[in-house]
Amino acid sequence: MVIVGAGECGTRAAFALREAGYSGTVTLIGSEIHLPYERPPLSKTVMMDRALGAKLIADEARLAAAAIDHARGVTVATVDPENRELVLEDGRILPYDRLLLATGARPRRLPGDAPVAYLRTLDDAVAIRDRLEPGRHLVVIGAGFIGLELAASARALGADVTILEAQPRILMRGVPEELAAILHRRHVSGGVELRTGTGVASIEGDARSQTITLTTGEPIKADLVVAGIGAAPNTDLAAATGLAVDNGVLVDAELRTPAPDIFAAGDCCNAVNAVYGRRVRLESWRSAQEQGTLAARNMLGAGASWNDVPWFWSDQYDLTLQVAGLAEGATQVVRREGADGSLILFHLAPDGRLLAASGLGIGNAVARDVRVAEMLIGRRAVVDTAALASPAVKLKSLLAA
Repeated sequence: MVIVGAGECGTRAAFALREAGYSGTVTLIGSEIHLPYERPPLSKTVMMDRALGAKLIADEARLAAAAIDHARGVTVATVDPENRELVLEDGRILPYDRLLLATGARPRRLPGDAPVAYLRTLDDAVAIRDRLEPGRHLVVIGAGFIGLELAASARALGADVTILEAQPRILMRGVPEELAAILHRRHVSGGVELRTGTGVASIEGDARSQTITLTTGEPIKADLVVAGIGAAPNTDLAAATGLAVDNGVLVDAELRTPAPDIFAAGDCCNAVNAVYGRRVRLESWRSAQEQGTLAARNMLGAGASWNDVPWFWSDQYDLTLQVAGLAEGATQVVRREGADGSLILFHLAPDGRLLAASGLGIGNAVARDVRVAEMLIGRRAVVDTAALASPAVKLKSLLAA
């Protein structure tokens, strides 16, 4: 078994193979020189604590105990499906019986060669963190999760922060406007200059000092510019192999590509989700874990479909946002306000089925109810809207109903 990609998805798949009883060779190929590590902390705890290194998914001892051969700093040049071989960049040939592509995603880049930084890897995080000091001015282009989390961390380190977002509001993709507005106000109260509907015409300078010219002609000086304008799936290897690619590697509900014994999972794949009955590509820590486990089982012949409910979260200052499900197609929204100031929005289909839940509160205030909502979504439950709206009604009672 060969896995290309040593991130959350690929590493989880490697261990899942062992947990399922597979005793053959497992090779985990990673392009980075580091041991497998978690990416979510890079914009948060790793960014705020200069003494903190990566949070490892698995150390050398655990990899060795599971007899997982982790090849570090190795890039795959090509895949030969006919002969079931990988050709590595250094010319070595590696045979496989089953192959999993878990190549992840990469930051979308601004056009040209503007002097900006991007945050995706541990090395990126350390380089950015080393330049965030009191009095330094950070400009973040893009008010998505990465940009907002980085801004909150930079403020904790004492840096001045300006966020530039071309869209009319922050978090346009996947977060309801009411919750986004609360987060917007929290960033402003935290000292961030947050400018929406603001386009960038050009960025000039070098690695130490930049001038951003807005589309209005206004110049902004910065000590560091970081672009957080989304991520694109790493599909180059799949495309060169002849696999179908459309916003990710196209796979079926079992995460299989049309090529015999080649699977794809995690951020790089566009898979059929059984809950929603359509293709979905996610950039999600937990979905990467779930798909890695599922891919491993199916590489061993399980034949199981991907039926997990999408879930993601974001920590910004003292607030935590959690979203379960996908709200596309919802025609009704039900509000549930907690006594602690938390807010959950439930998104319902025309037939009353719960499609998604989006919650925001301090710490883990919304975690339990969003988890229950996730289970209701997975059951395709038609729910009582009055019960959803009333904080006096425990959501767990709806599971029994």
